[in-house]
Amino acid sequence: MDGKINLGLLLQGCMEGNPKSQGKLYQQFYGYGMNIALRYCKSSTEAEEILNDGFLRVFKNIDKYDTQYPFKPWFRKIIVNQAIDYFRKYEKYNSYNAPIDLPENLADSPITASDDMLPIVQMLSPMYRIVFNLYVMEEYKHQEIAEKLDISIGTSKSNLARAKAKLRSLWAAQQIDQSKTREHG
Repeated sequence: MDGKINLGLLLQGCMEGNPKSQGKLYQQFYGYGMNIALRYCKSSTEAEEILNDGFLRVFKNIDKYDTQYPFKPWFRKIIVNQAIDYFRKYEKYNSYNAPIDLPENLADSPITASDDMLPIVQMLSPMYRIVFNLYVMEEYKHQEIAEKLDISIGTSKSNLARAKAKLRSLWAAQQIDQSKTREHG
């Protein structure tokens, strides 16, 4: 059997409430889901909580999944929404977003998301991190971000700009540290 048939059987088993199918689906998509959740968290413990709650949501709502469409995007959307819910519940009012002063040359350099950026993205304040991820990784528009997070469009734009600036600063500091380590190593 190919992977598509196995996934179909797993999903069918999950729709029937079969714990073995649920366990296998969890194992098959754990890494993928964890990578998504980690971008929204400052720690793997938080990411695991988001992921586990996301899987619970998947299993409770599996009957709403349309099997005519790929599973991964549906699953991804659930994990992202779970991260947003986590943010709303635990982080929104605990975030302080201090202004960032950067040299002009850093402020103008492009910032892109990549796997080696994950530890740096995790250093952002919760509000900067979630806006950055929703805009850059999930390609949400500022209007959508504002609605999901109950903030203004201007706040979304401002947080994105500040997140990018902070990432540039953190990235530059990391590059300098690595350069010094190589020189003295």
